[in-house]
Amino acid sequence: MSKVVFVTGSSRGIGKEIAKIFAKNNFKVVINCVNRKDDLENTYNELKKLNPNILALQGDISNYNIALDIFSKIENTFGKVDILINNAGISHIGLFNMATPDIWQNLIKTNIEGVFNCSHISCQNMINKKSGIIINISSIWGNVGASCEVIYSATKGAINSFTKALAKELAPSNIRVNAISCGAIETEMNNFLSYEEKQAFIDEIPSMRFGKPEEVANLAYYLASDNSSYLTGQVITLDGGLL
Repeated sequence: MSKVVFVTGSSRGIGKEIAKIFAKNNFKVVINCVNRKDDLENTYNELKKLNPNILALQGDISNYNIALDIFSKIENTFGKVDILINNAGISHIGLFNMATPDIWQNLIKTNIEGVFNCSHISCQNMINKKSGIIINISSIWGNVGASCEVIYSATKGAINSFTKALAKELAPSNIRVNAISCGAIETEMNNFLSYEEKQAFIDEIPSMRFGKPEEVANLAYYLASDNSSYLTGQVITLDGGLL
């Protein structure tokens, strides 16, 4: 029986590529976003050409009750979630002293509460069946911090610690929890950079390029496979050697 994979924030970018690799390998795949309805529909149609078992659910997973409703719809359609990939997230660039409480709360809500909600809802079933995988998409700035991305760095640092702690708690139930700490990946999130700024950034990366969303997806797929059955509690850096 095909396993059920839920990828949050998967209408585009990294999340879309993660959903695609699981769809290609005959998993039952659930995609999700909050606002980008057209992108979600386009991704759904693209994935349906690869695999008939695709479900698209729009909704704000940072709201616990909405997240509960989404998981209920997944269960009614495909069954309980076997693999959860917490990808949804936003960034903010700006001086910390210029940040407002609304900016802080928005990043905390989107980047941390969504991860907490989906992990909390899915882990009970995983504990009951003694099997499950949770993969959190993080950032290198959660490892070391970034100037002008203080709040974003704080949220990703929280995800890294959450990953390590939850992995220890769930390991006796045969549930693996890992994170992928992404460096510069070629997605819309980096479109705010000018060509010159991108080139300057690339000059600092030993691999001399940005990463591709497909490369994050390949690593996520490996972490969800039996080939990594002893790997848990790790924050794996994927940054072309930058750090």
